[in-house]
Amino acid sequence: MKKLSPYVYLFATGHFSVDWAQGAIPALLPYFISSCNLSYQDAATLIFANMLLSSVSQPIFGYYSDKVSKPWFAPLGPVLCGLCLTLLAFTQNYWFIFLCSMFSGFGSSIYHPEAARMVNNIAGDRKGQALGTFSVGGNAGFAIGPMVAGACAYAFDIHGLVIFGIVNAIIAFILYHQMPHILALVNDANLAEKQAHPGEVLTNDWNAFGRLSVVIFVRSVGFTVCNTFIPLYWIHVLHTSPSTGSLALSILFSMGVVITFLGGVLADRFGFLRVLRGSMLIMIPSMFFLVNSTNLIAATLLLIPVAFSLFAAYSPIVVLGQTYLGKNVGFASGVTLGLTTTIGGLISPIVGWGADQWGIPTALQCLWICAIIGAIFAFLIPVPKAWRH
Repeated sequence: MKKLSPYVYLFATGHFSVDWAQGAIPALLPYFISSCNLSYQDAATLIFANMLLSSVSQPIFGYYSDKVSKPWFAPLGPVLCGLCLTLLAFTQNYWFIFLCSMFSGFGSSIYHPEAARMVNNIAGDRKGQALGTFSVGGNAGFAIGPMVAGACAYAFDIHGLVIFGIVNAIIAFILYHQMPHILALVNDANLAEKQAHPGEVLTNDWNAFGRLSVVIFVRSVGFTVCNTFIPLYWIHVLHTSPSTGSLALSILFSMGVVITFLGGVLADRFGFLRVLRGSMLIMIPSMFFLVNSTNLIAATLLLIPVAFSLFAAYSPIVVLGQTYLGKNVGFASGVTLGLTTTIGGLISPIVGWGADQWGIPTALQCLWICAIIGAIFAFLIPVPKAWRH
């Protein structure tokens, strides 16, 4: 079996560069709340602007990239994200901060569809591992970005945010410099695919993609609600310190980096549908016992199957989406990469309202209920026509 192209790792590094900028913005909110006298609503609006524009524009750019490929979108995304984070260090004007947050999300939406489409093209028969590697870059960015931004804002000096601009500019330059070689490899891969399957006509299976979208929605809700409420559950239900609650979230995301890659490898070996269905099935009991647990050790151990259910499904979702929409791989990439992190952000306030009304454990019962729905639709998803022999 051939090794992955080194350009897959380059695109994963680019994925890191856009997502560490996205992960940095929430970590900067306490700084801006205190330095700019923002209300909690003002601060939440910054995140909403960042996530909403990103989630809406990613499918649009994906659809556009299918019509007219724009390879320069790949280096432009990191530049825009890095520039926006750098500018945040030199302003205390709310509306300028708002624009920087919004256009940082815009830079992310530019990068994801085009980069994922190219990774799909150059992956050959190792699409699971390739997309898993690509996704690991993003997860690592979400894990590291808040730490770097927090260090700049609270430990050293806010002007240290220029490191985001410098690192992203270097990565963007390498992407831009290597783009002619990448495009040549993409063209060779496309030619080889046509020779291996002469006369094959790419089609879109919107029915199957619609069913997959329900699974995407469930996974997004699980990801975002866990990200938001696990520290609160640890503090208010398990009665631990805030630092222990943060540690639980760090454990979840640290395992997520490894499991995302592992999920891609397992999907290549055992099948994308099997890994996706297995993940959804595991999500049901793991979420049920987690949100009904009152024991710290048990809850911490349950983070392992929870992490597997959330992160192992990532690569299969992206690859299946790209396969179902064979004529619109960029659009599929925009939906699968965009909605997996943002749809849940629109649901979290509703869960928060439920927690205010009935308590955190009652509100979080939605996690295993959603998991049941996700498992049902995972088994309703057909084998892609392109894979049938």
